Amino acid sequence: MKRVAVILLVCLVTGIIAAGQEHGMGTLAGTVLNASGKPVAGASVTMENATGEGPHATTTNAQGRFFFPELVHGYYDVRATHHGAISDWRHNVEVRTGKQTDVTLRLRAPRRNP
Repeated sequence: MKRVAVILLVCLVTGIIAAGQEHGMGTLAGTVLNASGKPVAGASVTMENATGEGPHATTTNAQGRFFFPELVHGYYDVRATHHGAISDWRHNVEVRTGKQTDVTLRLRAPRRNP
């Protein structure tokens, strides 16, 4: 009887862990670089889900790194700006449960009007 109870307990715990991983969180992180390839501190980074909903923003640290923690598994769009320079959007960046997805965003110099 005890053996059956232990087996049932193991199955229950395994199921709970698997369900938690299926609905868990991941992290979107990366680095913002200038046109010369150097990290940019203080850049604004905007992230939204791939349907354009739920935008969030953060700022890069002294090493040009940014982090968006605790994101549900899915696809996200991200871009950066700094003093008029802007990166292209990175579309459909997949964030996976229990993983950190890293991207590099490169700023382009602002366009000047003639």
